[in-house]
Amino acid sequence: MDIINLYENYNSYFKADLKAIFERCSKIASKNKVKIYLIGGLVRDLMLGRENYDIDITVEGDAIKFAKILEKEIGAKILSLHKPFGTAKVEINGIKVDFASTRSELYPKKGHLPKVNEIGCSLEKDVLRRDFTVNSLALSLNQQNFAQGLDYVGGFKDLKNKKIRILHDKSFIDDPTRIIRALKYAQRLSFELDKKTFELQKEYLKKINYDMCYKRVKNELKLTFNSKSQNAFETFIEQGIYKLITKKGIELPKINIEKLIAKYRIKQPWIVYVGLIGVFEEDSFSDKLELTKKEKETISASKKLLKLKIKKDDFGIYKAFEGKCIESLIIYYLISCDEKVLRYLDVLRGIKINIKGQDLIAIGLKPSKEFSQIFDYVLREKLKNSKINKAKEIELVRGFCNY
Repeated sequence: MDIINLYENYNSYFKADLKAIFERCSKIASKNKVKIYLIGGLVRDLMLGRENYDIDITVEGDAIKFAKILEKEIGAKILSLHKPFGTAKVEINGIKVDFASTRSELYPKKGHLPKVNEIGCSLEKDVLRRDFTVNSLALSLNQQNFAQGLDYVGGFKDLKNKKIRILHDKSFIDDPTRIIRALKYAQRLSFELDKKTFELQKEYLKKINYDMCYKRVKNELKLTFNSKSQNAFETFIEQGIYKLITKKGIELPKINIEKLIAKYRIKQPWIVYVGLIGVFEEDSFSDKLELTKKEKETISASKKLLKLKIKKDDFGIYKAFEGKCIESLIIYYLISCDEKVLRYLDVLRGIKINIKGQDLIAIGLKPSKEFSQIFDYVLREKLKNSKINKAKEIELVRGFCNY
């Protein structure tokens, strides 16, 4: 085990309110003969000087019991307890902190969720169940070695060398979503996979076990591609990581996806990236990834647009694209390179007619199929001149109906 003093990092990284919480917990842990640690991504980001708002404390023992001690001794508020994993969410001085018991895990079914083998194991055993060495570092919050960094797996070296490395050779077999997570961290941290990890990834992608937990796959795709990373998607395709979710070959779009996502302020970029694969798949693809009804409709709308022959005039463009969510339009555009999409998004989509059925009734017209023809006529005119107001629209109706 490697040990380094991280007190200066600790002191400069955390604000006073968090340090007060950690130091208070440290004293209570010492009093109750419990060992506690910061562990994982928070320690990694502390050493890199990157922001991280997830406050996780690992208890070498029973985190639920420790949370109840905090409740009794300092008035901490327990927000939730999860006994199967020995975790507790606690609020201290208005700040939410997650406490987790050290635990070891087994994968009785490869590619699926692990099962807890032991709760309250040693810190070293807890570390060995994790994904990558840089996410397996611990920082002691114990009185006798406060702010010492503890490394059982070579994470300090990998952090220095900017490498993503798995902890054992069967890591991807146990949990193939780690391949997507490796991509996520490599892009987020500007790191690269170490040589052996990369070779093991290539080996797994040649013989994928498709009996895996796709709910976890979906979650990792969201976390990876919601960062709006063009580079991540290029790597996803070039390294064949896409094979985890499709057996079909995928080509990179010629258009920069990230720029479009930024330009049109897409809130859930991941569905665009996944949709570029999903449009060429059967409906079972959406079910496999457990997509929501809205997510399925986004991909389905893109599929339908790809089958349409869209007219070049503004009315034809408007009628084809109006009512479709922007993610569907972007997926369609990235595949088709149809510039009419940009015409709609940049110029036409903000144009709306003001009149409604009740306005037509108010001027003496009876509800009929002709209403849709009237609305289309007014829309055509408004697409020619977007400044037409409601009064002018009613004039157009009267002229159209000779009324």
